[in-house]
Amino acid sequence: MGGAWSRWRADLKMAGAPGSDGVFLCPMRLAQAEAVVGDWMLEFTCYCLCRHFREGRTAEFRRCRNVAQAVINSLSKIPARQKKTVYLCQLLTRIAKGKRLDCHFENDQRISPLESALSVWTLLEREEGKPDKLHEDIRRLIQIQVVAVHMEKGYFKEAAEVLERLFTDLESNKPLRMKLATIVKSKDPYVPFLQNFSYDLLISKMKSYVELFIKDNETNFLIQAATKEVEAKELGATMLQKETVNVSETEEESNLETNQSSMEEQSITNQSSGDVRKPIVRHRSGQKHRKKSVLQSLNSLQNVEKHGDAWACGRKRQRWTYAEDLQLKSGVREFGVGSWAKILVHGDFNNRTSVMLKDRWRTLRRIDRV
Repeated sequence: MGGAWSRWRADLKMAGAPGSDGVFLCPMRLAQAEAVVGDWMLEFTCYCLCRHFREGRTAEFRRCRNVAQAVINSLSKIPARQKKTVYLCQLLTRIAKGKRLDCHFENDQRISPLESALSVWTLLEREEGKPDKLHEDIRRLIQIQVVAVHMEKGYFKEAAEVLERLFTDLESNKPLRMKLATIVKSKDPYVPFLQNFSYDLLISKMKSYVELFIKDNETNFLIQAATKEVEAKELGATMLQKETVNVSETEEESNLETNQSSMEEQSITNQSSGDVRKPIVRHRSGQKHRKKSVLQSLNSLQNVEKHGDAWACGRKRQRWTYAEDLQLKSGVREFGVGSWAKILVHGDFNNRTSVMLKDRWRTLRRIDRV
C-alpha cells in the first residue's frame, strides 16, 4: 500500500495535474494541492480508525489501520499540524495489540506494544498541552497494564525489568511504582489491584478519548463531500420510486375508467334491446371515479375544441414556450410526477400529449431547470 501511494505521488509530480480549466498545474501548485489532499486523507483515515475502535469493529479497524500507515509512511516528515493525528493513529494501533507480546513496533524486541504506546502517549500529551484527569487515568492504566500483561504470560523477570524502565525517576509516581513492585514480587497476576485497573478499563477510557477527536473532525472535507453524495443518491432513488408509484396509479385509474365505460355501454345496449336485467349496482368509490371521469372528459373535450384545427392537420414538432414550462412545473407540484394525463387536462398546453409532457419533464430535469 505504501509503495503504491509513493508511486502515485511520483507520477503526479512528473506529469503534473490538470486544473479546473483543463490546464496542467505547475509543480509548485501541484505540491501544494497534494499536501492539502494528504491532510484530508490522513484526517479521514484517523477519523475512521477512531470510529471503528470505539465501535469494536476489528476487521474495519485493521483495514483503516493499514491505510493510515500507508499515508503516514508516505510523509517525508510529519508536519506540525498533523502530529496529533499521526500520534493518535500510532497509539490506537499499539493499544489494539496490547496483549500480543510477540508483536513489536520498536527495534528493541523487549519493548511490548503497550510500552511503545506509552512513549507515543507522552508525545501526544505534549501536543495537547496541560493534561486533564482523563489523560492521567490513561497514562496510569497503560503503566499498570504494561506490567500486568507480562505477569499474565508468566514473564515475571521481564515484568520487573519493564518496571525499572517505566520509572527511571525514582520520585515520579512513587506510590504506583512501589505498589507494582510488590505485585511483581508476589508473582500473582490476579491480585485485586490489577483486576481493578484492567485492560478492558483501558480500552473503555481510550474510547472516551477518541470520542473527542471524532466530534472535532466531523467537518472533514472528505466526510462532508461523501455525505452530500450519499444524500443526493438517496434523494434520487426516492424521487424515482415516487414517479414509478404515480405512473402505476395513473394506469390503474385509466383501466378503471375504461372498465366503467364498457359496463355503461353494455347497460345502454341491453336497455335499448328490451333485455330486462337486474340494475347494475355500483359502490360509492365507483361513483366517485365516474364523476371524476366525466369531469375529465368534459375538460378534454374543451381542450380538443380549443385546439381542434391544429390536431385535425396533424401534430407538428413545435418549441416549448416559457408559459408551457411553467404550466408543466405547476402541474407536477400539484399532481406529482407521472400524473401526465391529469396535468394535460388541467393545464393550458398548445397541442400537447401526455407523452410530450413526460418527455419535456425529463428534459427539464436533465438541464437542471426544475
